[in-house]
Amino acid sequence: MATVYDLFDPKQQPRLPRAGSDALAALTRGLHDSQAEMEAGAQTGTILGHAAERHGRRIAETHSQRTRELLARSEALVTALAGAQGNGTLAALWQAYLRDAGERAVLTLDTLRKRGDIFLEHEAAGCPPVLIYDYELVMDGKDLPFPSNYMLLRILPPEGISTGNDRRPYIIIDPRAGHGPGIGGFKTDSQVGVALRDGHPVYFVAFRRMPEPGQQLSWVTRSEAAFVREVMRRHPDAAKPVVIGNCQGGWATLLLAAANPDLTGPVVINGAPVAPWSGKVGENPMRYNAGVLGGTWIPMMLSDLGGGVFDGAHLVQNFELLNPSRTLFRKYTDLFRDIDKGDAAFLEFETWWGGFFLLNEQEIRWIVEQLFVGNRLVKNEAMLDPGRPVDIKSIRAPIVVFASHGDNITPPQQALNWIPETYSDVNEIRIRGQRIVYMVHEQVGHLGIFVSSKIANKEHTEVASTLKTIEALAPGLYEMTIEDVTEENGCTTFTVGFAERTLADIRALDDGPADERPFAAVARAAEVQAQIYDTAVRPAVRAMVTPTSAEMSRALHPQRLSRALMSSRNPLMMPVASAAETLRDRRAAATPDNPFLAAEALWVQMVEQGIDFWRDWRDMSFELMFHGLWGTPWARAFGRTHEARRTLKDLDELRGLPEVANALMAIEQGGFAEAVIRMLVLLAENRGQVRRDRLERSSWVLTWDEPFRSLGAERRAMIIHQQTLIASYEPERAIETLPMLLQDAETRALALDVVRYIPGPVDEMSPRTLSLLQRFAEVLGLPPVTEDVTEDPLAPTPES
Repeated sequence: MATVYDLFDPKQQPRLPRAGSDALAALTRGLHDSQAEMEAGAQTGTILGHAAERHGRRIAETHSQRTRELLARSEALVTALAGAQGNGTLAALWQAYLRDAGERAVLTLDTLRKRGDIFLEHEAAGCPPVLIYDYELVMDGKDLPFPSNYMLLRILPPEGISTGNDRRPYIIIDPRAGHGPGIGGFKTDSQVGVALRDGHPVYFVAFRRMPEPGQQLSWVTRSEAAFVREVMRRHPDAAKPVVIGNCQGGWATLLLAAANPDLTGPVVINGAPVAPWSGKVGENPMRYNAGVLGGTWIPMMLSDLGGGVFDGAHLVQNFELLNPSRTLFRKYTDLFRDIDKGDAAFLEFETWWGGFFLLNEQEIRWIVEQLFVGNRLVKNEAMLDPGRPVDIKSIRAPIVVFASHGDNITPPQQALNWIPETYSDVNEIRIRGQRIVYMVHEQVGHLGIFVSSKIANKEHTEVASTLKTIEALAPGLYEMTIEDVTEENGCTTFTVGFAERTLADIRALDDGPADERPFAAVARAAEVQAQIYDTAVRPAVRAMVTPTSAEMSRALHPQRLSRALMSSRNPLMMPVASAAETLRDRRAAATPDNPFLAAEALWVQMVEQGIDFWRDWRDMSFELMFHGLWGTPWARAFGRTHEARRTLKDLDELRGLPEVANALMAIEQGGFAEAVIRMLVLLAENRGQVRRDRLERSSWVLTWDEPFRSLGAERRAMIIHQQTLIASYEPERAIETLPMLLQDAETRALALDVVRYIPGPVDEMSPRTLSLLQRFAEVLGLPPVTEDVTEDPLAPTPES
């Protein structure tokens, strides 16, 4: 430290600062900060430019094409009308259309009346699950130490289907995002149906409409863990259950698996928004809502207006506003135009869509604050309870992620970006012993992931049938690919492959992290707003709310009111049922070539395009407003404290982890099982692509053949993990030390034959695979590989 004399001693310069040097340092710092702000401002300008350009181009291209189609159809309509006028049939056609349209209007009103009746009956029954299958209650969350409104149901197999008690059970967790449970078992061609047809016991995690008093999200996680333990108790001879989470049930499944690492088997998450800040500029506008419309304080206030309970109808209304032309217009015009085809499908879906469920204020606040606005699950900052963090890295079970480019609610970036945000490299995934498999569909929408028959019969079927082989994969990151190969008698057969991927492949689905920076400022602003509301506004709101007003706010919600007013309890709807019944007996439909039907279709198309045009402009305005507001220098400075991502370990730090050190110390230890698994891991890493037929042979050998069968699942997984670490960090030594694991020539020959059996015929092997097999043979002192091994060398002989 300088003394007072040193400060004024010229000989001490420039070691000690003076006023002149202070000014120079301040100037340098100011220039540096200005340059940084100019670069950040330019980056914001680039984002705004890209957003405006992409939205503008899409609006111009889409709507110009649709306008051309409208003009072409208008010309065709004018020609048809002129032809009808020329031959004197125009008046008759108009009269036929008016009668047809009037009859369809009555029949459509009757369907809406039925929907209203179903809604009221469903509400009066407490909104039970809309499963198409019969079920029985196994366990009720309200009876647990931390009570919740969740319950475990066992799906009863329909006639002609039997399930084995020793088959791996499936547990399906449906989303609690405003709607009720049942979407995963909504049809016979569904997740439930796929598992049942394969002989697996199926359990369903459902929930009641009203949460238990004081219920928190951590209590729900505890209930789900208790459900899994009960399923395991009921199936002691089966493998650990597969847990499938849909949408919001997906991140809930990750919470369950992270909080209970040893509890679950493979985890399948479908369309789950785990990294909600992610998305592409100009393509995913839903993520900007909190920054434009408000943050956590809004659900807090809505919960207070509901007497401490958040109404899920608000969430359903938000979903409908995402694509209003479809949900608010075309849904009804399609019903009106196609009413002669029946209304069963419409009523079936509306039964689920119109079941509105409630959440406690603590639950919706956790979801919004920690997940959607705060992005804390990805940043490793989420807390289930005070002092109880949730780390996705804790999950030990294989994770299968299903996403779609056609999903406008959970785009692939939000479903997958948690992977590169959580792991520093694929090497870390291997070191943790984790297997992550993802699959990206090209076009199916968000709900289609859960309810589409095509998706159930293809993607879900193949995921289900492949789960038993995924566990035989070496730890790492894989993309699952499905290719159609043959179709016979209406049944399509698929070939499944697993391609090794890196984190760069996941990042390539995104356009970079720069557009996510403003979300940090939104997260901090949401915290401030919540604190202000909690302190200054909430007491007044709660003082004004009574149980009656809270119940009235739910009953008068537009989603409920629009259904209740159309029910038979409305006196104005009483004549509709009898009129519709009379019309069905003497229905006089217009002929398909009636030009006024074409005019009707043209009008529908014009209105739909107008709504879509408004939606597209709204989305563009929201995105530009978001980045224009939260991308400013002041907003960036405000949000800087919330920008931090989780700390990731580099390769050297990963090598120093105890599990890596222990594995490398055991590189010369082991026997037949360790040697075979090591060679298979080296082959898998060398191959890059793993066909399902090869994977099934590997799975069979490692599961059913001795000595692997006697190892048990946990011991086998430990050896695969250990040998993966050895192959990843010391591949050359891993090969050179193989003779130390296989002592005699006979054992070496048998081990190599087993390894050769997995890839299949020599002429189907890649050059890299064949080269590595030759290296194994050379190191083990065996003849070169020239012939095929077509039979399992470890299969028991008839004599044995």
